[in-house]
Amino acid sequence: MEKEDITEVLENQDDEVKENTKKEKKSKKDDKKDKAIQELQDEIATLKDKNMRVTAEMVNTLRRKDEELGRLLKYSNESLILELLPVVDNFERALISDDNQSAELSNYQKGVTMIYNNLKGTLEKFEVKEIDALDKEFDPTFHQAVMQEEKEGIDSNIVIEVMQKGYTYKDKVIRPAMVKVSK
Repeated sequence: MEKEDITEVLENQDDEVKENTKKEKKSKKDDKKDKAIQELQDEIATLKDKNMRVTAEMVNTLRRKDEELGRLLKYSNESLILELLPVVDNFERALISDDNQSAELSNYQKGVTMIYNNLKGTLEKFEVKEIDALDKEFDPTFHQAVMQEEKEGIDSNIVIEVMQKGYTYKDKVIRPAMVKVSK
């Protein structure tokens, strides 16, 4: 081979080496870019997932807050009603009639009866209802058994006497009826 041919071959090889080196550098750059792109895509996916979880938690927190606020508003008068129930009990005790009473006492009792009826009407307006217990089957949800007594002709587990009336407020028992139950 001649010198010119060798020089030309060497130059061609040198060009090929340079071109291969450029390709390798370009390939390495592309690999780095692909790796960086993949890392960014993974980070985006992680952040989207985290954002979705935080959003779901916020929605759940708001829902729970709204439910609790609804419960608070629904039963907002409960403490006042619980304070009034002993007053109702006292009115009922005062109204137990005595047939041998004077006209003056009878008029007094009529006035107390009117006040009692107004109070009961107001409580009913606010959805306070008396628990019907007498001659019903004992239910621990609505009744509190304080005594048991065996009575002929009555099945067991039946309320035979109401010692203190129970009440519900809307759909909630605020005071169970204190009852005597048959054995």
